[in-house]
Amino acid sequence: MSNERRGVLLIVDDDAINRAILEEIFEADYTIEEAENGAEGLEKIFAEPERLCAVLLDVVMPVMDGLEVLRRLHREDLLRRLPVFLITAETGDRVLREAYSLGVMDVISKPVVPYVVQRRVQSVIELFQARRQLSRTVESQRERLLRQAEEIIALNQGMVEALATAIEFRSEESGDHVRRIHDITKCLLSETALGRDLESEAIEEIALASILHDVGKIAVPDAILNKPGRLTAEEFEIMKTHTVQGGALLDRIPQLRRHRAYRYAVDIARHHHERWDGRGYPDGLKGDEISLWAQVVSLADVYDALSCKRVYKDAFPRERVLEMIRDGECGTFNPELLRCFFEVEEKLSGLYQKEAGSV
Repeated sequence: MSNERRGVLLIVDDDAINRAILEEIFEADYTIEEAENGAEGLEKIFAEPERLCAVLLDVVMPVMDGLEVLRRLHREDLLRRLPVFLITAETGDRVLREAYSLGVMDVISKPVVPYVVQRRVQSVIELFQARRQLSRTVESQRERLLRQAEEIIALNQGMVEALATAIEFRSEESGDHVRRIHDITKCLLSETALGRDLESEAIEEIALASILHDVGKIAVPDAILNKPGRLTAEEFEIMKTHTVQGGALLDRIPQLRRHRAYRYAVDIARHHHERWDGRGYPDGLKGDEISLWAQVVSLADVYDALSCKRVYKDAFPRERVLEMIRDGECGTFNPELLRCFFEVEEKLSGLYQKEAGSV
């Protein structure tokens, strides 16, 4: 192994003869650098600590002694990563006690015995180098696992979005619908008081789950799903089953069960047509019996439906959309939800700038 690969050994001693003796012991295995006092040695250490494999440090020196060097290194938490050896004739109890308490690796008495000091120092250097290599390997593996996890998350999200978009195309709607529902849901929960009790991760999961709100429409016949006119009472009853069908479908996907968005997705699919006054479907829930996320997606779905052209209607102007929501023409909503919605609606309206008939 080359000297450069083994690292640099720093000798800090005010005595040139002592430095020469130590250099002769270690120069065959390491690149040697020297410092004549503690201040000079500390400057070299701080300049590039990762380049050094060890420091051989005298105690009694001018300008700055070895114990002060140890104190400074201890404050900077460098002694865990860089082995420092005291090479000294000062072996009193006070010196030893403070040196070890600060984190010195070993104390070697002068005059040194070459093969002893070489073995003691080299063993520790090899231990620290192995530890550094292991740490780099662990970090590399951690980064690789994180990248793989991110790829899996992106793949899962892509599959969820593809499924939701397929349903929208089947009902002759643009896949932009599910993306807008996602954005509206996220905005209402992250930019208003509605989401004050939710962690940011939960908001992301709810927004992802929201795009599956109409997945149950896959079980609704095309003739009903794409009927250009008003549905009959019988047809409407069939259409309403998409909520129960959606919850049941999601419940039967084993991969989704392991996803953190699962519990939100099933609840939203089943309950996004419930209403605050209990007049919704399929379970007739009312008030706070309806989860916050189902309420938010319910309003987002109504807002989007009114603002966009569908097979059975044209888009309403923005002012008319807000009037219908405010007056309860499309069902009753939680007053706090409505208050928060109107706080951010101007921002949300930007999602429809390209929609014909909306402004």
